[in-house]
Amino acid sequence: MKTFLIAAAMMLWAGLAVAQHSHGSTKGPNGGAVQDVAGVHAELVMAGNAVTINILDENNKPTSAKGFSGTVLIVSGSNRETVQLAPSGDTALKGEAKAAIPSGATVTLVLKNAAGKSGQVKF
Repeated sequence: MKTFLIAAAMMLWAGLAVAQHSHGSTKGPNGGAVQDVAGVHAELVMAGNAVTINILDENNKPTSAKGFSGTVLIVSGSNRETVQLAPSGDTALKGEAKAAIPSGATVTLVLKNAAGKSGQVKF
């Protein structure tokens, strides 16, 4: 019985930890998926071969991307491409893939903020 209670408590704690920072279903101000990474919210917007990462605060409002850098790994089937992101305006990073990004592609973002904190998240 004691083992069961410990296992149940651990599963509950793990579920709460995951739920605390889950933004996968949240839509950002530009219609993209939002995830927590490197101390900010990152919104992924794709159109054609363009990838834009909008940097947002905790309230999903645009915030400065000054000093940020990043890359995205785009995976679709057996195709993989790494795209470098460069500043685009005051609040975003942008890059271009070699070809149009297919619907359903998995995008992994590696982001580094101005303070040097980095993180990785999958969309």
